[in-house]
Amino acid sequence: MDMLPQILLLREELSQHNHNYYVLDNPTISDFDFDTKLKELQELEQKNPQFFDLNSPTQRVGGAITKNFATVAHEQRMYSLDNSYSKEDLMDWEKRIEKQLGEVPLEYTCELKYDGASMSITYENGRLIRAVTRGDGFQGDDVTNNVKTIRSIPLQLKGNYPPKFDIRGEIILPFKGFEKMNQDLIEIGETPYSNPRNTASGSLKLQDSAEVAKRPLDCLLYSIVGDNLPFETQYDGLETARKWGFKVPAASKLAKNLDEVFEFIDYWDVHRHELPYETDGVVVKLNSRQYQDELGYTAKSPRWAMAYKFKSEQVSTVLNSISYQVGRTGAITPVANLEPVQLAGTIVKRASLHNADQIEKLDIRVWDTVFVEKGGEIIPKIIAVDLTERSTTAEQTKYITHCPECETELVRSEGEANHYCPNFYGCPPQIIGRIQHYISRKAMDIEGLGGETVALLFTNGLVRNYADLYELTVAQIIPLERMAQKSAENLVKGVAESKNIPFERVLYALGIRFVGETVAKKLAKHYKTIDALAQATLMDLVLVDEIGERIAQSVIDFFEKSENRLIIERLKEKGVQFEVVEKVNLNATEILVGKVFVVSGVFTEFSRDDLKKAIEDNGGKVGSSISTKTDYVVAGDNMGPAKLDKASKLNIPIISETDFMAMIKG
Repeated sequence: MDMLPQILLLREELSQHNHNYYVLDNPTISDFDFDTKLKELQELEQKNPQFFDLNSPTQRVGGAITKNFATVAHEQRMYSLDNSYSKEDLMDWEKRIEKQLGEVPLEYTCELKYDGASMSITYENGRLIRAVTRGDGFQGDDVTNNVKTIRSIPLQLKGNYPPKFDIRGEIILPFKGFEKMNQDLIEIGETPYSNPRNTASGSLKLQDSAEVAKRPLDCLLYSIVGDNLPFETQYDGLETARKWGFKVPAASKLAKNLDEVFEFIDYWDVHRHELPYETDGVVVKLNSRQYQDELGYTAKSPRWAMAYKFKSEQVSTVLNSISYQVGRTGAITPVANLEPVQLAGTIVKRASLHNADQIEKLDIRVWDTVFVEKGGEIIPKIIAVDLTERSTTAEQTKYITHCPECETELVRSEGEANHYCPNFYGCPPQIIGRIQHYISRKAMDIEGLGGETVALLFTNGLVRNYADLYELTVAQIIPLERMAQKSAENLVKGVAESKNIPFERVLYALGIRFVGETVAKKLAKHYKTIDALAQATLMDLVLVDEIGERIAQSVIDFFEKSENRLIIERLKEKGVQFEVVEKVNLNATEILVGKVFVVSGVFTEFSRDDLKKAIEDNGGKVGSSISTKTDYVVAGDNMGPAKLDKASKLNIPIISETDFMAMIKG
């Protein structure tokens, strides 16, 4: 039987659902149904390898390994934009255009300037052929395998498109995804990424496209270049690109004159903070492509476009010193200690310098006058040095070679941005940091014990690792500073009660590098006991869902250290949970598998917790907020109007607790 028609039909259907979800933000199918159809297509393609297609929706998950990214010349150069910083600059620009074009009516297309990694994507006969970074504008790196994993980029176009063209845009990392990536890093004791733009750019150069596929990258497209294009203006080009299936931002405007351009700028200067991704200005383009051709280019930039940069609040101050912090994994973070200065409503005294490469790039020296702004409006960062203020005696900064806490020589692994102190068991901040992580709320959640108390216990020689906590006595604790009988008793009681914490949280608490909350849950569920996990081979671990080689090797390294095995044996003796306690639920079913529910309001038959438990007992998932991934909202009395409105807009079914009870009874 010829399976090609069925395969082609599934590919087309899944591509459309993908477009609805990632481009239009308007899904018309549940995640469960989408995954079912995708699995069906995967099975058909495996059984019929003669119909393999690189642009099939099944290829989005990546898997291709690129050791060296080939350098590719752009068929049409990627120019940079001239920048303007005032409305007067734009008025001067318009005068230059009028001088060259004469007295003709001028229209402008206004678009937001996105802060991402510039990309040129080539399509031939409607199929994605190649994706190349901007590079130096003349040539860039071929990152096709990685770009294909970004689901908002179409692999096959719709409608009437030219036989060949390039489309340009920015690969971005939305704030929500960036914050999630950083939270995951913080949980495993790693240094968070500095900003979304650099993280997006770095993601495109990962060698394993399967790793890129895990990152929530997006692509915003804004310019088509090629021959015989079927539109006459920039604005029509944006509309045409949308019809072909591209994700083109809705925040664009056709302006009849500069006054309307200024209105657009003024609006987005205020409202840009509401956007889900970074934007640092507005790009103003002459709308007519004919006039664009007439104006042409300077050596670096098009004469028909100008970037207006929003003003970041920025101040200058003096760098008094550079200090170095040691994290619980041994990672070294350099910190700029500044002369206190007011910035965006707060007094700034310190700023992160990230790593040695950043210090070298900016050539930062002690006593320099530096410019500071808030990166992403949150974290202060040094963006430049005022060289006109530099003293002739200023010495170049030499990055430390030894740990500032224990004097151990630092190491820096190939491909890593940070230096590390390898003195895992003897460096005080690492020891204290690991114990602080062990007692933290998401880990052992020990009542009566905080981070400062851990440092106090360590300084006084009472603890050297987290197993020592279980041998503390009230008599040992009372003499410590700020400790009384009651607080000492609460501490010892809190430590004893932590023996009831389930295995998955204990595993997270151990502080194994790269093992965050989610990974700990997966490992605990798969291996059931700490002994089984300790005996797993690298290959065994890699075969566990979502456990990559980096995590697997870290787990192996942890259990190879005799000190760690000894600590675990001591914890076992004290009664800490090192195996999964299976709870038998005779009422459990799988009737709700693949469905996501959000619970809102006051109920009569269930408490909210009981309702959530009933959902999970029957295989469903409980969502914290309504999104496109929500299948049902279970609504009681006094459901929040905002949730009701959002559910209605997303066409999510709203059911009562009676409807829900009928659902789980089949």
